[in-house]
Amino acid sequence: MSIQQQQKVALITGASKGIGAALVDAYRKLGYAVVAVSRTISPSDDPDVLTIQGDVADRATAEEAIAAAVGRFGRVDALVNNAGIFVAKPFTDYTLDDYAAMRAVNLDGFFHITQLAVARMLGQGGGHVVTITTSLVDNADARVPSVLASLTKGGLQSATKSLAIEYATRGVRVNAVSPGSIKTPMHPEETHEALASLQPVRRMGEMSDVVDAVVFLEKAPFVTGEILHVDGGVSAGH
Repeated sequence: MSIQQQQKVALITGASKGIGAALVDAYRKLGYAVVAVSRTISPSDDPDVLTIQGDVADRATAEEAIAAAVGRFGRVDALVNNAGIFVAKPFTDYTLDDYAAMRAVNLDGFFHITQLAVARMLGQGGGHVVTITTSLVDNADARVPSVLASLTKGGLQSATKSLAIEYATRGVRVNAVSPGSIKTPMHPEETHEALASLQPVRRMGEMSDVVDAVVFLEKAPFVTGEILHVDGGVSAGH
């Protein structure tokens, strides 16, 4: 086996900006090669970062990403399901387009690439899946009505535990990180004060907080089925 094939490989969705781009950097610092997937991602100058332009909701994108990882680097050791859509609206204001978009990215995107990645991991003797969810799943807040986030991301948290148990004896660990309000390009600066007030610690989290949590889970071989809250205390109460 060549040195290149022995290098661990991470596949990261929603990788063009924000937390996704920070995760690409973090996995490179861990020594992993990275396959970075996003609709808007540009080619990388780093020979150990392979970018795939595509919609994660499309099965063909998942197939291309897995094939590229195996073809270029020989394996898939980690998958971070970071791509996601969050739309906060009163329930009766959601449109069919809102529902279709969130279902496609949050659920279809998870299903397609996770199914293919886990199959590859099983064939090579193990791997790790991490999914980014939201703390609103566990702690609904009337000030942030977000039923579709709870419907989709809540399903992913349940799926995380189910998959962790299904594959516990076969070397594949499955975990999730459940953030509170994080300073990302998704949140304009004028919203930061209001979002900070929703967190018990009265400030927003940094992207590095989420990245550090994913890296911790990556390095924790005895942790599986964990929903790691990175939410400034939201999961504990108000």
